[in-house]
Amino acid sequence: MMVNSADTGLPGALADATERALAEAEIRLPPDVLAALRRAAAAERDEIARCELANILENIALAEEREVPICQDTGVPVVYLTLPPDIPYTHSLIEGVREGVRRATATIPLRPNVVDPLTRKNTGDNTGVGMPAVHVTPGDRLTITVLPKGAGSENASRIGMLLPSQAADIPKFVAETMLIAGGRPCPPVILGVGIGGTFDGVAALAKEALLLPVDTMDDYEQELCDATNALGIGPMGLGGDTTALAVKVKRADCHTASLPVAVNVQCWACRRATVEVER
Repeated sequence: MMVNSADTGLPGALADATERALAEAEIRLPPDVLAALRRAAAAERDEIARCELANILENIALAEEREVPICQDTGVPVVYLTLPPDIPYTHSLIEGVREGVRRATATIPLRPNVVDPLTRKNTGDNTGVGMPAVHVTPGDRLTITVLPKGAGSENASRIGMLLPSQAADIPKFVAETMLIAGGRPCPPVILGVGIGGTFDGVAALAKEALLLPVDTMDDYEQELCDATNALGIGPMGLGGDTTALAVKVKRADCHTASLPVAVNVQCWACRRATVEVER
């Protein structure tokens, strides 16, 4: 999708792009995720699990038909902004993204999920201190990618500062994360796994991994996925072959004495969308 900035200026165009990206992400599941669900439904051997997957697929179809969000938990807005070299990173750009979130909250509509962490006072429009979470990277084009993140899956996520000698234990750590979570994150899940970097950086890697296509996995990702599916938790935690649709991994170099690992759990509704701003 593309938004033109000629009429509204760059902050206005970013607001438009943010609103459009959130609408697309909340209402329509990405084709690769939908295909993974269909493959799981076709391969599933457990009768109850097949029924749950059928319900999920019907839910997806109805959401698109009625132009309503796929899930009642429309998440919190996580935003990835790609800036070309000639566009400075300014407060006005971030305010444009925030305005887009405010509009989307009213027009889609989104459930107002953002609250003060201690008083629990709701901001009412899904913006606030640190919200939306905006991550900026350099690129050739001006794009905005949204990854709405619900609490059921986010709360099941986990980070571990392993020792370098524990590299072989990473599949166990990933599977253990899902074993602890059980049915709470609405499986079948997609797991974003970060390996390396620093304590804070590995969590960012894990979330970024959820932006990767799920229609292919390398051998290591498949190993992690197989270890998770061996748990037998199944769709909605009721048992079955498919606990994880896919596992995606992002890596970074790390200190010689550490091995950070993070698992960012995502429910079957791996919602994401990208809009390019045409200048």
